[in-house]
Amino acid sequence: MASGIRMNLQEFLPYRLAVVAESVSRSVAQVYATRFSLTRDEWRVLAALVESGRMPMKAAALTTTLDKMQVSRAVSRLESAGLVVREEDPGDRRGRILMLTSAGRGLLRRLLPMVEAREAFLLETLSEDERRLLDGLLERLLERSQQLQRQG
Repeated sequence: MASGIRMNLQEFLPYRLAVVAESVSRSVAQVYATRFSLTRDEWRVLAALVESGRMPMKAAALTTTLDKMQVSRAVSRLESAGLVVREEDPGDRRGRILMLTSAGRGLLRRLLPMVEAREAFLLETLSEDERRLLDGLLERLLERSQQLQRQG
């Protein structure tokens, strides 16, 4: 104990969540990094494009929790690899719209079943009720943490 200050890091919620998130993230990264040579940031941008196949770069930053520079670097690499293209946003001349290419869609068709299998393996340790409970608990913690961020 340093100078009468006490804390058990192993029980500190932010630390515990970070450890779980990092471990889960690394277990999924084994698929996209080793088999497809994608970085975490590139994977997040591609994953954000799965639903619509296109989105403004600003939205990609919000969706992926990456900053603008991280998104820009990831998009540059994905563009060089022929997986995405950037076009001018007709609603905002300074903005860009990201779109998956056919090669990007093809890569995701191969990659998604693998990462979804990892997710399924992780979740199969929980019952259906536990999964619903976990979803609700995570949502409540997210809402609460966002409240603290707004309060400053």
